[in-house]
Amino acid sequence: MTQQHPLNSGFDAYSTAMDVIAGVNLSGKVAIVTGGHSNLGLEAARVLAGAGAHVIVPTRSEAGAVQAKETIPGVETATMDLMDPASIDAFAEDFLSTGRSLDILLNSAGIMATPLARDASGNESQLSTNHLGHFRLTSRLWPALVAAKGARVVSVSSRGHQIAGIDFDDVNFDRRDYDKWVAYGQSKTANVLFAIALDERGAQHGVRAYSLHPGSVLGPLARHLTDEEIDSFGARHASGEAIVAPDRDMKSTDQGASTLVWCASSPLLRDIGGVYCENSDVARVMPEDAPERFGVFARAIDPEIAERLWALSVDMTGVDIPKGE
Repeated sequence: MTQQHPLNSGFDAYSTAMDVIAGVNLSGKVAIVTGGHSNLGLEAARVLAGAGAHVIVPTRSEAGAVQAKETIPGVETATMDLMDPASIDAFAEDFLSTGRSLDILLNSAGIMATPLARDASGNESQLSTNHLGHFRLTSRLWPALVAAKGARVVSVSSRGHQIAGIDFDDVNFDRRDYDKWVAYGQSKTANVLFAIALDERGAQHGVRAYSLHPGSVLGPLARHLTDEEIDSFGARHASGEAIVAPDRDMKSTDQGASTLVWCASSPLLRDIGGVYCENSDVARVMPEDAPERFGVFARAIDPEIAERLWALSVDMTGVDIPKGE
């Protein structure tokens, strides 16, 4: 992929969401931020709203709605569960009924390293939440994205994509032993591949798609990890406070949200899409035997694999955005 190389954006691992939004005016823009009630999603939603965007945060619970309303001025909240197709459809139908176009769809919600669980259709929960739910949501909101004439769809992946690719023979762990990290890695690879295939469908309509690694931020995403697992990553001080060392990819919340906001708003990406980003820039392609974990693996940005995953996702969800439409 010729576009998958750094743009020398001027930002780095230390940059914050406020740094990357400086000088950007989003007045009149509409943004939907899944996971916008917590951690990175909340910070990204707050910063987008501060730049003038009208932000909508779908949440599963009233507590999440309250958190968003207390933090984001003028935020609009609604009910949605990414593991419930009917809930996603209802949310999208309600939004479309307003006649508004959608300028930014930030797919930030996610789960990590969870015990084996399945949605009502039998899909493994990390794939269901992190990929299939957002695949359905994006497809249902497609008319509003096209109407914006310059929309962006941003999917939060992670370096977890380096753990595992897509097992097309047993994507739901029906036959192989369940490994929570392999399942997480598979779902994060799916986020990257989704951006590739979505951008292929959207570029002609002005809809561009991106995926990203936000950095390692200790927060609610780690709620299923034991203290021993967290400590094995060297993620916190003996006092329990999270370590912030951006040069080692260990970031604060505002630093972690920076690449989300950069992908959603940077003028540098106006004519670029389908790329994986980190540290508020387009990432390098890295060999799988590289000594460091920066960058994106080639298998995660392979257009043929992206189309294969797209076809599988259509089969699993029953929704589609055909090429040319």
